[in-house]
Amino acid sequence: MSPVLLMAIGLAIFALGYFVYSRYLAKRVYRLNDDFTTPSHELRDGVDYVPTNKFVLWGHHFTSVAGAAPIVGPAVALIWGWVPAFLWVTLGTVFFAGMHDFGALWASVRNKGQSIGALSGRYIGKRGAGLFLIVIFILLLMVIAAFSVVITNLLIATPTAVIPAWGAIGVALLVGVAVYRMRLPLLPVTVVGVAALYGLILLGDAVPVVIPENFLGMTPTVFWILALFIYGAFASLLPVWVLLQPRDYINGVQLFIGLILLYGAVVIGMFVSDGAHEIVAPAINTNVPDGTPSIVPLLFVTIACGAISGFHGMVSSGTSSKQLDKETDSRFVGYFGAVGEGLLALGTIIAISAGLRTVAEWEELYSAFGEAGVQSFIQGGGMLMESGLGLPASLSSTVLATMAVLFAATSLDTGFRLMRFVVQEMGDRVNLRIGKYAATGVVLVLGMGLTFSQGLGAEGGLRIWPLFGTTNQLMASLTLLILAVMLIRKRRNPWPALIPLVIVFSMSFWAAIDQLFSFTTPGSQDWLLFVIDCIIIVSSVLVAVEGIRAIVRAVNEPAEPEDEDAKRTAVREEV
Repeated sequence: MSPVLLMAIGLAIFALGYFVYSRYLAKRVYRLNDDFTTPSHELRDGVDYVPTNKFVLWGHHFTSVAGAAPIVGPAVALIWGWVPAFLWVTLGTVFFAGMHDFGALWASVRNKGQSIGALSGRYIGKRGAGLFLIVIFILLLMVIAAFSVVITNLLIATPTAVIPAWGAIGVALLVGVAVYRMRLPLLPVTVVGVAALYGLILLGDAVPVVIPENFLGMTPTVFWILALFIYGAFASLLPVWVLLQPRDYINGVQLFIGLILLYGAVVIGMFVSDGAHEIVAPAINTNVPDGTPSIVPLLFVTIACGAISGFHGMVSSGTSSKQLDKETDSRFVGYFGAVGEGLLALGTIIAISAGLRTVAEWEELYSAFGEAGVQSFIQGGGMLMESGLGLPASLSSTVLATMAVLFAATSLDTGFRLMRFVVQEMGDRVNLRIGKYAATGVVLVLGMGLTFSQGLGAEGGLRIWPLFGTTNQLMASLTLLILAVMLIRKRRNPWPALIPLVIVFSMSFWAAIDQLFSFTTPGSQDWLLFVIDCIIIVSSVLVAVEGIRAIVRAVNEPAEPEDEDAKRTAVREEV
């Protein structure tokens, strides 16, 4: 099959989802109202609550939720064939991820910017909320530990990405000052910022940075991980307009340029005699290697980000809801943010399934489950860009590696900020007030403790990765549970939330049980993951029981009056 046709079908599905289904959700299900005063105005503090232009906020939201997972997940899942991965990425984005991300943002905005964990107390109950926080805490710890190792491996494997990855911080700081302090128009600032970022990519390609094996008494792995944790701690404490917003916005623009280059290379490749590509991956792989788990339920948790992800709900309710200027902006920020992630996942599928030249190359890459990953995306996408656009192989790899590093880094610093919120919220539950600096210290200690728990090679950071997809999807189902309760209380159509809820919870819970037994298999025993999996399973079951009770109560109780939502209105300043 032609990758151009696959790309066209995928883009058409995403377009229908945004222009048709998200419009239905906005008008009939969530009933967005611009007269409602968003938390960014009501609770404005200049640090976390900051009214933000929707394009800038979309950049923050999208790059925070993207990370490396929508690359890693589809890359691994292609072992079952490109058709299952394609269908779950496209249909999952339209009917699952878009509804979930958009809904989490709306729910938080309607509740003064409260996080999903805090909302669970109101809509599910105190017992459910406490258990909910446990799942959130574990998931964020996974994000911080695993993504720090993923970024480190990329910086070591692709030293040409070092200068643009770290130089992007300086570009973001200047963009933040230009927009928020100098009040310069967004468009010219964007053009200059993106030009500077791509200038750094050219510089990085010419000047690779390789850390010596013994640098300041540390290995390259230890050095980069320490640098990332220090960066994440500082970034999580700064006001969002200083670094978080502008960095994520410029990264978001840079991603779309990168995707245009990748998709453009596919199209142009049709007209270049020596650059034409066909999909070499099997549509459905019936001859998977030994040790490959069953496609059901593992497909649905392997491709988490890129179809639906619980981490997205935490970003929507943790940072994005506190920056939303107008409630109607939530459709663009939340739903289109999910579409952006779907575009990245689709690009990964095309890059790997069509970027490799022969079936033999593909079979070698997929000789064992879990072998493919970010480097496979960089390799395949680099080949497409080299043959289609004529870009040198090194520069193509640098562009794609920088994309991957910057997205993973934005998820890392957002994860730091969100986990700091969770630590403070846990303290409040036991009447212990924890300041933001102390909470950040707790995050640092726990994150680095897990990352280096297996030694200075940072093997501990990825040790917990097998449970990431499962925990992520369970978290998504619990967020959908809150949305379903809210919609039932308001006597609105709950089925857009209930149907994804049943499917996602069933698949992720099935996967959690399946993995539980694999952790006790002789020769591959892992009692740490076994205990964590047990905690996740028990917590999820108890939250689900509380959720079913909450649904029954919502059905039997009188409907919430509509004016309860719109009782606070005010005039907003132009952002």
